[in-house]
Amino acid sequence: MNVFEKVFGTHSERELKMIRPIVAKIESMRPEMLAKSDEELRDQTRIFKERLAEGATLDDILPEAFATVREAARRSLNMEHFPRTAGRRYRSPSGPYR
Repeated sequence: MNVFEKVFGTHSERELKMIRPIVAKIESMRPEMLAKSDEELRDQTRIFKERLAEGATLDDILPEAFATVREAARRSLNMEHFPRTAGRRYRSPSGPYR
């Protein structure tokens, strides 16, 4: 590790530092998404398209869009996207994976 990395962190560490607040926002939306009906989740696509047409950026809708996709995948595939915690191993029905 060079001096620059000691002071500013590695590229990966800097990227994670930028991403963590987005992940926290997505996680905070979980109860709201769980409460939505299937029809309300489907309607999110229309809402996102309207917001983009009104000038919102992809970065503006990213947390809510990811939370929506995450909940849709949980319902339809019985799988849930999750944040990865360093050093933790997760277990799926088919066995452990990293």
